[in-house]
Amino acid sequence: MKIHPIKKTELWLAQVVLAIAILLQIAVHFISQELAFGPHYLIIAAEIGLAIVLAFTSTKRHERRNSLHRNTAILFLGLISLANIGSFFLVGKSLIVGSLAITGYELLLSALAIFLTNIIIFGLWYWEIDSPGLSGNEWSKNEKDFQFTQQDLASDFPDWQPSFADYLYLSSTNAINFASSDTRPLTGQAKGLMGLQAMLSAFTLALIVARSVNIIG
Repeated sequence: MKIHPIKKTELWLAQVVLAIAILLQIAVHFISQELAFGPHYLIIAAEIGLAIVLAFTSTKRHERRNSLHRNTAILFLGLISLANIGSFFLVGKSLIVGSLAITGYELLLSALAIFLTNIIIFGLWYWEIDSPGLSGNEWSKNEKDFQFTQQDLASDFPDWQPSFADYLYLSSTNAINFASSDTRPLTGQAKGLMGLQAMLSAFTLALIVARSVNIIG
């Protein structure tokens, strides 16, 4: 599969979305420190630092020997994913057990922030494994991880290449429908990521609905 150079606008869009994900995690912390997973201030500081490194090294991201950008991108995604999944379990525990001194509205807002962050993070993971993504290199061992509708209609879209917006849309539909509406996962890592996201989204939405009903009642 031929990988075309990623446009600067696409990279900037990904960086803006990354900033939103960090802000959402900060919001969870300010809603309640009891929902923060691990040393949250340290995690947020590390996320901001890694995002700055990504921004300053993005001009050299397509150099094969530029391992700093690639390792930073993978470390960043792993760290923010771990923090968000940890917060998810804390919110779930509080909603089910009710052991934390947090109001229903605070839990509802936290769950919504976690749900939105998951959409962003999994969109970035999909972009990373199927295209150069943040790392700037095709590091996946597979030629293609996802099959988009436009790729099935090559005669109608001869020069079409999925962009970050396509992967973010894929993540959104998978989070809401628990399955992609128009894109098929082809590899084990793609199916594993989509399965994990669908499972987290299903539980998060169930907790949001349950808490909403409880608040209304």
